[in-house]
Amino acid sequence: MIRLIPLLISIVLQLIAAIFALRLMRVTKYRASWVLISTGFLLLAVKRAIKLVQFIQDDYSFYLTMADDWLEVIISILFTVGVFLIGGIFYSLKLAESERNRSENRLLNAIIQTEEKERKRFAKDLHDGLGPLLSTVKMSISALMGTSDEKVNREILENTSLVINEAISSIKEISNNLSPHILTNFGLLSAVNSFVSKLNQVTSTKINLQSNINKDRFGHNIEVILYRATCELINNTIKYASAKRIDIDIMKHDDYLAIQYTDDGIGFDASVYNETISADGMGFSNISSRIKSINGMFVMNSAPGEGVNALIKVKI
Repeated sequence: MIRLIPLLISIVLQLIAAIFALRLMRVTKYRASWVLISTGFLLLAVKRAIKLVQFIQDDYSFYLTMADDWLEVIISILFTVGVFLIGGIFYSLKLAESERNRSENRLLNAIIQTEEKERKRFAKDLHDGLGPLLSTVKMSISALMGTSDEKVNREILENTSLVINEAISSIKEISNNLSPHILTNFGLLSAVNSFVSKLNQVTSTKINLQSNINKDRFGHNIEVILYRATCELINNTIKYASAKRIDIDIMKHDDYLAIQYTDDGIGFDASVYNETISADGMGFSNISSRIKSINGMFVMNSAPGEGVNALIKVKI
């Protein structure tokens, strides 16, 4: 009885080990090394079961003993070959880790580059927009201090007031470009629709927007990134594609949000997939990195003379 208990415990433990090993085969994609090791665990349980039969029936016949011995040989071979081959699994894990690190680095670099471009654009807007206006105000104040003619002073004050109003409008425009208040207050569709409406008034490219999301709101990061990506796609088309028409469909499905973007422009070789298409914008690879940062996907297809077809999908 004292010997029966450890036999039963060892059989149960080896069966549990065999079951877990077999369940892990799918995770390891049925690699030969793990199949061999899993089979070895299973045969270990069979070997202990033979020991149990011998003990209960007090049968230590030649055939059972030979079966036990050969099982031990087979198990040893399985474990030896399995351990020899298991290096492939660790190599795959190492490759996966390296690829993950590379992806994280690419994403980080893309974010840094985008932020740097935004800073440069912001600085340029301030320099080109507000700089001359503030210089004009300064000169007007200097002129006021240098004359006592009431009529001249009134003209200078009226001109200064106009310049200040223009500076206020410029600040609002810069602020809206940095963080559109419509996006913050009313959501993705309203912001994209406002952007599209302004462009339809000043460009020859006809932009058509369709959506079923109405006033639905999503996470702040999702809305900001999708808005920036959509605006960047539109800007790329207007600047480089010589397109007559852009179609944008923003559709909400059960558990994801999809943006389908197409234009009838000149297209380009999508296999190149480089950022020179938008040297002063996010670029397609940066758009892809930004979309991935919110666990989405970005697929872009194009060919010379066939326009651009892009799809963005994000889980909500």
